[in-house]
Amino acid sequence: MKKLIIVLGAGMVGSAMAIDMAKNHTVTLTDLSQDVLNKVKKKCGDLTIQQLDATNIKELQATITKHDLVINAVPGFLGFETLKSIIEAGMNVIDIAFFPENSLELDALAKEHNVTAIVDCGVAPGMDNVILGYYNEIMKLTDFECLVGGLPKIKKWPFCYKAPFSPIDVIEEYTRPARYVENGNEIVREPLTDCEYIEFDKVGTLESFNSDGLRSIIYTMPHIPNMKEKTLRYPGHVEYVRVLKESGFFGTEKIEVNGNMVSPLDFTSKILFNEWKLGETEEEITVMRITLKGENSKGQTEEVVYSMHDEFSKDTNTSSMARTTGYTATAAANLFLDGLFEEKGIFPPELVGKHKVCFDYFLKYLEERNIHYVKSSRIAE
Repeated sequence: MKKLIIVLGAGMVGSAMAIDMAKNHTVTLTDLSQDVLNKVKKKCGDLTIQQLDATNIKELQATITKHDLVINAVPGFLGFETLKSIIEAGMNVIDIAFFPENSLELDALAKEHNVTAIVDCGVAPGMDNVILGYYNEIMKLTDFECLVGGLPKIKKWPFCYKAPFSPIDVIEEYTRPARYVENGNEIVREPLTDCEYIEFDKVGTLESFNSDGLRSIIYTMPHIPNMKEKTLRYPGHVEYVRVLKESGFFGTEKIEVNGNMVSPLDFTSKILFNEWKLGETEEEITVMRITLKGENSKGQTEEVVYSMHDEFSKDTNTSSMARTTGYTATAAANLFLDGLFEEKGIFPPELVGKHKVCFDYFLKYLEERNIHYVKSSRIAE
């Protein structure tokens, strides 16, 4: 039976989700920009489009309550307050806004309003959490590591990088302190540190560095003594970014330039927008490797690895990052609509993937869209 779905945010990922959901449901896509909405409408005539300002809480809540499910894909700086407004309206929601605040702070509110909110439901955070949640149920885990990155197929000097999101969101990843867990202790390091070169099939050598990607699992999986996420880029990228960072180009305090007050971060973002902007049909890839170690049901020490390599889809002109991020969220939306997960409160993906039926649903849903998580394992000698 078709449901009424509303997607907030018509960016690269939001539009991909709306088009995917429109295969089986009636979908309304909203955004502040009518021009952006019109472009998506040309790609998929089945969509209903509606201009909407998510910061106008009264209008937002009046609009979303006409639907059966909300998918929140607004920019990160709007995410937390938007999610809060959605919950206060009593609406179930799948959220990929990836805001910096702790979503678990809204758990009591969600339960009070009888709402199911599945959050951080992208590729990473997202599918790595789903896989971790499932293996946490069947193994006694000691180690979890996620290496992940989105990369252009064609390397362009100096940064060899293109961003499917706005540069300011990427820069935020480069400036926010990175948290990881080592020997049961939470460690806070500067991002862009502990660089390592790692080999990947089909890509070659990539550079990994500390980033603040663990998010909810620091709180939901405190019993796992070693947990880390690192971001992947082509070699050399980190050095150039660190030069900008150490030189003050990411500063937020305004400085005077020819009588005008300008934030270095705003200036840098403007400059990098064209340098980092990913073209609509520009080919790029997403690479991820998830490694879990621990004691299996036979008492053996086992290492399990899930690898994912995805590329821009020429069939649908959809970026790999939009596919791997967005289709994880639409998998969550459909498994919720299918009645496979009905608990109330805030649920990061590890608390959904812990259920085998949900774990299997995610993998099958993504496989049907040609996104494959390939498993390998070995027993320690």
